[in-house]
Amino acid sequence: MTDIENLVENLKHLLPAPTHEIRHALCPKGVLRAGISLSNFLLVTGKSSSGAPEGVSPDMAKTLANLLQCDIDYCTFDSPGAVADAAQEDVWDIGNIGADPARSDFINFTSPYCEIESTCLVRKDSPMKSCHDIDKPDVTISTKKRAAYTLWLERNIKHAQLIQFDTMDDCVEGFLEQNIAILAGLRPRLMEDVARLNSMRLLPDKFAAVQQAIGTPKTRSSEGISFLEKFIMAAKETGLVKAFIEKHGVSGKLSVASI
Repeated sequence: MTDIENLVENLKHLLPAPTHEIRHALCPKGVLRAGISLSNFLLVTGKSSSGAPEGVSPDMAKTLANLLQCDIDYCTFDSPGAVADAAQEDVWDIGNIGADPARSDFINFTSPYCEIESTCLVRKDSPMKSCHDIDKPDVTISTKKRAAYTLWLERNIKHAQLIQFDTMDDCVEGFLEQNIAILAGLRPRLMEDVARLNSMRLLPDKFAAVQQAIGTPKTRSSEGISFLEKFIMAAKETGLVKAFIEKHGVSGKLSVASI
């Protein structure tokens, strides 16, 4: 057995056997349909030879399918917002996206299994020293539409103006061409941007952490989300999440959420 296979065996001992009610709540069609967002390069790092997504998020879904003793069907989307939008369309059974209150009207979320810091990039001559400085009148912030960190900014920013773009590349372009004061995003992506852009720097702290979780439609019975929560806690406790992070080479960029 590989180290990850051993961890999965350890995890099984911490979970109840999946009952008929649990399987009906999570894979009523006999296959686990996993909604996966392809936009986060830390969670989906590539594709297999068959075209299936690979990464921490797909591995979590595949492990769950193995525990439920069913096949997996990856339902891929271009963004986490698109995954959330499909919650009422009966196209996925679990959705692996950031847990945010704005997405909780139709989705029940587990505790997070991993998280990514959200921070800001500014020009070197900017007076801003901390993310605590960004919410001021006449300050503009370039951010990606419907990203989990943007949902946080929408709830918490009272004075600065959010200027939203469809993609992160568009956010960078708008930041540069429109002389926007701040570029908000996930720290790993912004680290790449600051390395290639002249006269830019990252703020040292964070304004939020995007917490990745597993959700299931609220129309499903409570047995499903209860089992998912136990699965998430066991995956963190056994070290399985950490092993997936190391396997896909995103250590230091993706962190295991606290137990």
